[in-house]
Amino acid sequence: MLQTALHFSHTLLQEVIQEGDTVVDATMGNGNDTAFLAQLVGSTGLVYAFDVQEQALINTEKKLTESDLINQARLNHKGHETIDTTLPEKTQLSAAVFNLGYLPKSDKQIITKPYTTKKALDALLPRLAPKGRIIVVVYYGHLGGEAELALIQNYCQELPQENYSVLTYQFINQKNNPPILFCIEKKAKS
Repeated sequence: MLQTALHFSHTLLQEVIQEGDTVVDATMGNGNDTAFLAQLVGSTGLVYAFDVQEQALINTEKKLTESDLINQARLNHKGHETIDTTLPEKTQLSAAVFNLGYLPKSDKQIITKPYTTKKALDALLPRLAPKGRIIVVVYYGHLGGEAELALIQNYCQELPQENYSVLTYQFINQKNNPPILFCIEKKAKS
């Protein structure tokens, strides 16, 4: 059976993340991806997680504490556009993940924005290790979502193929704007 965008994102992340790695959850939401990443990096790795909503931090901290994963996570109550100034300069990442849109079961007026997402991607790409991946799952069925989807499509199409491979994954016969997954993989230096 075909995987949902969420499950496929986890498959793509599992393929590149090793114990001890450093990774980013650019949109921690309810903490599901942060917990998943924390399990993958293990007790010697580190997850930097970002969200502008206090409820996201509360939900994520609770989930990580209950799963005994809190020690390998740094929860940041700020937007992903601050990645460049939050992460130490020489930090090398094996992966990062975004779920763009709004926090499920919360205020649908608080959404991710194209300009902050672009700033975050610009900060992540130079830190991405060879064969590292950035997963962007775009939920676009809300006001402002189409603009962010357009930004991600253009951003990914303009990445030089000598340095990056980009995959899209989507269901094209489903109703209600199913999410579209983008995977940016940094090519290994030859």
